[in-house]
Amino acid sequence: MSKKIALLLPIRSIIFVLIFTIGSVIVNKEINEINNWWSIAATLVNIFTICLLVIVAKKNDKTFWELINYQKGKTKISQVMIVSVIILLVGMGGMLLSGYLCYGKLPFFAPMMIAPIPAALAIINIPLLPVTTAFAEDALYLGCGVNQIKNKTAAIILPAFFFALQHSFIPTLFDVRYIIYRFISFLPLTIILCRYYYKKRDPVPIMIGHAIIDVATVMQILATSMDPGLYEKMSGI
Repeated sequence: MSKKIALLLPIRSIIFVLIFTIGSVIVNKEINEINNWWSIAATLVNIFTICLLVIVAKKNDKTFWELINYQKGKTKISQVMIVSVIILLVGMGGMLLSGYLCYGKLPFFAPMMIAPIPAALAIINIPLLPVTTAFAEDALYLGCGVNQIKNKTAAIILPAFFFALQHSFIPTLFDVRYIIYRFISFLPLTIILCRYYYKKRDPVPIMIGHAIIDVATVMQILATSMDPGLYEKMSGI
């Protein structure tokens, strides 16, 4: 498969910046006034990413499943459980540490991540966001990154860097401290995931663990969407 596939790694960061920048112009609002729509934007970008990867794999005489090195029957339940716990603990730990380093607060959470949207869209997005995120992000950074880069160090660090970087623009805010906060929040986890995948070449535990943590996020968005007053209480914590 062509090494040029690894050049796709920055694409999601670029797309998210374009979506929020152009979107703010179209609706004539400041970017920070539309960042509550990040979860819907993410689902749409995920679908685009999956379609793009299917096309790229086909052009290289591969299937999507071969791109991510999926092998039926390879995954053990114990690995799924271990990786899911790691994602939860390292993910939460990274956000807490980054919040303290960047904002001097413990705990610190970016309130816009659970901001309300129309309840119907929040309900629809409960299955869509976790599933599409697992297939889009993990296929891109593991399949097009770790699988395509020959040097061991680069195969882990480069995909992990762009894996974390994309979160700096979901949603997009042109605030340096916020961008650094989001990047540091995810970098420890993305390094661990890329290293795990480099050794095991099994995307399933990562995809399942990734989906589980995103389910928690969309459920919080649903809660605040059903009761906007709850968002005011939670954002004030």
